[in-house]
Amino acid sequence: MITESTDRLAQFVESLAFDQVPPLVVTRTKEVLYDGTGALLSATASRYNMGVLVHRFVGETGGVPECQVFGTPLRTNCETASLVNGAFAYHSDSEANHPGAIMHAIAVVGPAALAVGESRRSSGRDVLTAIVVGIDVACRVSIALNPAELYARGFHPTSVAGAFGAMAAASRLYGLTGKALRNAFGLAGLQASGLLAWVDDPTEHSRPFNVGFASRNGVLAAKLASCGVGGPPAIFGQKYPFGRAFSGQWNEEALFKGLGEHFMVMDLCFKPYACCAFTHPGLDGLLDIQKSEGVLAADIKKIILRFPAAGYKVIDNNALRSHCAQYVLALAATRGYVDFYDVLHDQREDPQMRSLSSRIEVVGDDDLDRTYPKFYRSVVEVTTHGGHHYSRDIKHPRGSPENPMSRAELQDKFCALTKDVLTDSQAKAISAAIDDIENLDEISFLTRLLGRENLYCAPSHSASTGTSV
Repeated sequence: MITESTDRLAQFVESLAFDQVPPLVVTRTKEVLYDGTGALLSATASRYNMGVLVHRFVGETGGVPECQVFGTPLRTNCETASLVNGAFAYHSDSEANHPGAIMHAIAVVGPAALAVGESRRSSGRDVLTAIVVGIDVACRVSIALNPAELYARGFHPTSVAGAFGAMAAASRLYGLTGKALRNAFGLAGLQASGLLAWVDDPTEHSRPFNVGFASRNGVLAAKLASCGVGGPPAIFGQKYPFGRAFSGQWNEEALFKGLGEHFMVMDLCFKPYACCAFTHPGLDGLLDIQKSEGVLAADIKKIILRFPAAGYKVIDNNALRSHCAQYVLALAATRGYVDFYDVLHDQREDPQMRSLSSRIEVVGDDDLDRTYPKFYRSVVEVTTHGGHHYSRDIKHPRGSPENPMSRAELQDKFCALTKDVLTDSQAKAISAAIDDIENLDEISFLTRLLGRENLYCAPSHSASTGTSV
């Protein structure tokens, strides 16, 4: 029965123990947290204006200084810390994502768990378990809603379903069980929101704040419930069910398939490029053609990218460069990588870049819909001025579980992302703390390492923070 969904998922949230989390899942969660922390800290570099904006916002908002605003010397209350750290985490579009759920789970769940954990003086083991639980809930709710349908209606799955993940992680750390936890689910549902209207915001500010809102809303739901505030106890059922409101669908089987046995964090894909995950298979294919066939950007006459018809509009000539295949493919072809600085600052002043971008076509392919959104299978076709034609069909992009990045590659990515923010010794200290997180008596040992005085350090605009291919 659909009215039992909330209770069943809540039982998972309140009952999963750290000892029930398989070692491989623990290791994977540490890698995802480490990778996500690098993406978060990169947003605080002085070459981006997010740090300045957040500094002003937090200064004017105030609040009990119980939680660290990462990459800054600021401290604020739990909800505000979740909001701004969540926005930082999604800013450079570099953190791991779940393809089938179309979910940036660590960006919304990680900041919530770290903020509540710090305010509650939680152990590293408890915070890590909360992150595992939160990622599971966020991804499962999104899949149950059918994220492709959410996109079709103009909703952002990470924001809508992510609020439940943040709430689940926060509820674990607040110690919510029984009725209070069911109320927290209801309060998270009442706040769930998030429009894709940010695609028309060239500042790239509202996109990451959409995720920050979800992180804050989940924390607020758990905190209200911990204070005794009531909420709809069966948010996924009853008279006005959650699924009907957002997508008109609710896949009960998807919500619980493998619950407690298959953990969604294992499905997350790491991102070697700082842009929308939809473009990553195409980027892999294009760069492979250039490398293996010796094709230079100047040789390319035309590029055709075939993407599932149900999702191609998200990346077809989007005004937002991070979600514009024409822009990022041209950028990769000319530079060999995709760095978020080059995404924020239009590089089409370069005549070659501008010309190539105009010769890239994105085609919605119904045949590719058969595996979407579980896989973002893409076919990239390159025609050269010399009449040569090359094609690559990519189902598993680099960084996916089927085509993984090595630990050394993840470390290189972290260092590249944070080189304007951290010294080598600081980066090593953060890595060591995350590696040993289950043995930390208090998570504040890690969160203190993530608080920095050098938010406005001198930038290095000419260097790449992308992963060269």
